[in-house]
Amino acid sequence: MSDAPETLPRLGEIGLEGFAPYLMNRIMGRYNSALRDDLAAMGLSTPKARALAVLAVIEAPLIRELAVYAVTDPSTLSRALDQLDAEGMIRREGCATDSRATRLHLTPAGRAAFERLWPKMARAEAALFRAIPDEERRAFLATLQTMLRNIRKHDF
Repeated sequence: MSDAPETLPRLGEIGLEGFAPYLMNRIMGRYNSALRDDLAAMGLSTPKARALAVLAVIEAPLIRELAVYAVTDPSTLSRALDQLDAEGMIRREGCATDSRATRLHLTPAGRAAFERLWPKMARAEAALFRAIPDEERRAFLATLQTMLRNIRKHDF
């Protein structure tokens, strides 16, 4: 074992195109941009859309869990949830095992909004994978899942 400092390549050596976080941020920026007009036309923001999407597939998460799944900071999510609640798209319910916690449920109106949103999300994702064979897509998704396991702070 050596006491020598670890030598890491410099960004100038690998370039932006060789730096995965840059590429991931740029790709997600384009994905979000592709959806922005559709979301606005539906009266949704990105945090509201993310909350609806998560609630469409995860049954009654706690608010703190939703913040992780929706990749949204808690204060931004709180405002989005207040709006979704006022619009009748979600329902809040106290947690049976923790009186300080709140579980969230998608209402029929929220489900209907998500069902209108989903085709737009699916088309935007399909554009990301245009001309990429299914086998490469599956390998890429498996790599992303491994990367998430490598860095995540939660058990989900």
